[in-house]
Amino acid sequence: MSFEKLLEQAKSGDKNAQEEIFRMYRPLLIKNAMEQNRFEEDLYQELSATLLNCIRKFRF
Repeated sequence: MSFEKLLEQAKSGDKNAQEEIFRMYRPLLIKNAMEQNRFEEDLYQELSATLLNCIRKFRF
């Protein structure tokens, strides 16, 4: 399935599609949640919420 189709499904509320996109971007979220070589759980949660919010608001 193309990323565009996956994003379209995720935007329409398909939880499986949202989870798939989240899995794709998880390594990047983890990388960006590191502060001084330490994983920051709160930052990771904020980044995760931001990703899901962006999926919902994305306009084709």
